[in-house]
Amino acid sequence: MNTALLVPAIVLVLWTLIMLFWMAGTRLPALKKLGIDMSAQPGGRGPDVDPVVPPQVAWKSHNHTHLMEQPTLFYATVIILTLSDSVSTLTIGVTWAYVGLRIAHSLWQSLVNTVMIRFMLFLAATICLIALALTALLNML
Repeated sequence: MNTALLVPAIVLVLWTLIMLFWMAGTRLPALKKLGIDMSAQPGGRGPDVDPVVPPQVAWKSHNHTHLMEQPTLFYATVIILTLSDSVSTLTIGVTWAYVGLRIAHSLWQSLVNTVMIRFMLFLAATICLIALALTALLNML
């Protein structure tokens, strides 16, 4: 079994964890600065504080949420491609392109957040994911 596709997948997992710590590292000081005690409000959720923190702080949280959404399809597709021995140089390249575009999307959303550029990065990554999913389907038929 060729496991080359698992390397970019674990890179995206590690990037997601970096975003988690970046989010916490900006959100917790912002809450402290605003005098908000999260332990005083049982049942509260992260999105509940978005309206009160600066947008640049909320952007990191939004991106971390995004990394919990579409990339789950990416992980499943990578596993299917790996298990079916459907790994080629092109597939490896498209897999790395997806990961690179998702990281670029994270950085853009977290630092600049111009929606049209962010959407273009998302669209390019989605096209990579569609190509990977179609490759998996065709190889399974």
